[in-house]
Amino acid sequence: MAHDYDLFVIGGGSGGVRAARMAAQRGARVGLAEAAALGGTCVNVGCIPKKLYSYAAHFAHDFQDAAGFGWDVKPPQFDWARLKANRAKEITRLNGVYQQLLQGPGVEIVRGWAQLVDGHTAKVRTEEGEKNITAQNILVATGGTPSVPKFPGCEHAVTSDSMFDLDPFPKRLLVVGGGYIACEFASIFNGLGSKVTQLYRGEQILRGFDADVRAFITQETRKHGIDLRTGSDVRAIRKTSSGLEVTLLDGSTVTADTVLYATGRVPNVVGLGLDTAGVAQSKAGAIVVDALYRTSVPSIYALGDVTARIQLTPVALGEAMVVVDHLFGQGKRTMGYDFIPTAVFTHPNIATVGYTEGEARKTFEKVTVFRSEFRALKHTLSGNGERTLMKLLVDAATDRVIGLHMVGPDAGEVVQGFAVAMKAGATKAVFDSTIGIHPTAAEEFVTMREPLAG
Repeated sequence: MAHDYDLFVIGGGSGGVRAARMAAQRGARVGLAEAAALGGTCVNVGCIPKKLYSYAAHFAHDFQDAAGFGWDVKPPQFDWARLKANRAKEITRLNGVYQQLLQGPGVEIVRGWAQLVDGHTAKVRTEEGEKNITAQNILVATGGTPSVPKFPGCEHAVTSDSMFDLDPFPKRLLVVGGGYIACEFASIFNGLGSKVTQLYRGEQILRGFDADVRAFITQETRKHGIDLRTGSDVRAIRKTSSGLEVTLLDGSTVTADTVLYATGRVPNVVGLGLDTAGVAQSKAGAIVVDALYRTSVPSIYALGDVTARIQLTPVALGEAMVVVDHLFGQGKRTMGYDFIPTAVFTHPNIATVGYTEGEARKTFEKVTVFRSEFRALKHTLSGNGERTLMKLLVDAATDRVIGLHMVGPDAGEVVQGFAVAMKAGATKAVFDSTIGIHPTAAEEFVTMREPLAG
């Protein structure tokens, strides 16, 4: 009882909440500090509201597709204020769920901003004032935060945190960036009725994804009506009576009602007192940790986006379980970073697991590629020109499937199941012997027989 807690968690996002409640369930005395709404980025301004808005945007396509199936649909009217209100109500409900997840097993929630003092002490600023809290171990799980580079007029740009409550709805939206967040918001607001222009300074959006996926989603994005411009960037933004005048590097201009900067997130470490406590950071500011998520101070741990390893909510949850098992369990649990599935909720969706073709060819002696592109059965009647891409990569030496990629409706739902098989080491022969569910798009993954030449 030398300390107030056995574990004190700084940050009430997905990783922090998981670690706190699982540690408390194992009998540890646990406290958690959070000044904002519980649930972190994912629940409040990330995964959950973004997916809800993606659903909303998809209805625009559904209304159009219905005509080919015999439905006469009156011109639909979109109510931005109603969507915002319904989303806010659901997020408030989830905030309450997270509170119950913590309080149920006995986690004490401290409402305030926490700052490290030393390896066993954190100073928390609450409404009542400052107080020092001590713990045998401290876990930092403060996540990441969006950033906007400095340039003339950068103060007129917004980040993804602001997109869910824009007022008024932007009839003209300029999105700067080519990663997950930029591509998703471009698709969402395009579907909701904005005239969307997307800029990316590189040659192809979604760096790090398979080359075929990147080229295919670029084609589909433009087909859906987004003005996607690669090799382009912003020089300056000026506020005028007609909107925000954005000057590009080539001297041309674009006028928008809202400019979203989604060019990356950085570790949320400002004001954490890392230097004071002696916690080492990378050049980019990320907290440096070992395989057990210990920092350079043995009693201080860190996980999730603040370590800038793989910025995905399920990864933070997995890391939290390793920390809890190490501190309060048998210490046998590990975290594997291979074959982590991920999805991008563009229109159409993207989902992927395993190696890209480029990575596979650098890693394995010979790679066999299977690729299929087709028009989904639904669109034979809808008249929608959207197409679907599926791709398999196989290590020729072992027959193991090492990469699986999909661009198409419900790609995330499809790929999640295949990710289990790939984690278990499924071979192409296993895929081939699996009976497909007909008629579905997913069956294409178990009916690919002819590899690409070369």
